[in-house]
Amino acid sequence: MQSDWPPEHCRALREFLASGLSYGRIANAINTKFKTAYSRSATIGRARRMGLIVPGRSEDMSRPWCKAEAPVLHEIGDRRPPKRMPRIPVFEPVRVELRRAAVEPRHLSFLELERGDCRYPYGGDEENEAITFCGHPQRPDSSYCTPHFHLTQGPGTHVERAAVAMALRLVRLERQQQWQTKRVPRRSAASPT
Repeated sequence: MQSDWPPEHCRALREFLASGLSYGRIANAINTKFKTAYSRSATIGRARRMGLIVPGRSEDMSRPWCKAEAPVLHEIGDRRPPKRMPRIPVFEPVRVELRRAAVEPRHLSFLELERGDCRYPYGGDEENEAITFCGHPQRPDSSYCTPHFHLTQGPGTHVERAAVAMALRLVRLERQQQWQTKRVPRRSAASPT
């Protein structure tokens, strides 16, 4: 940013303004002629400080020209629907029956739950509906009571779920071993230790 312009730059600004160039083109011309880096805003500011801004000069002259053409606006009545409208299918509402556990919940609030109580949630479907929890004793290996534990498990028997879990563990172990062998370089038998 240059605050003081040399006199020859000011003379060039005065000449270019008199010839009717825009401020952006003036800045480019001065930068080319004197190897400077004045911006359009700097030329406008300098012209103001020099008192060269003429009230008769339109504000559009100080802005760069927009070469794009204005878009053609259509009248509202010009829009016509297509001759053949596709039919929108009408879907009937389907009522889905959720699985339920064979236990009557105690409907405890979160603050009323104690250690070892089932954390299976109820409610909260409607706006401002309170969420309550089952509250029956938990299974030793779960946050839920036995009926809710079985409700939350995926399809299949216990043996099938255990087989899937074991397969996932084996895949995880295999990936860990591959990662460790890539990470730790092996020493060759010929290299001294």
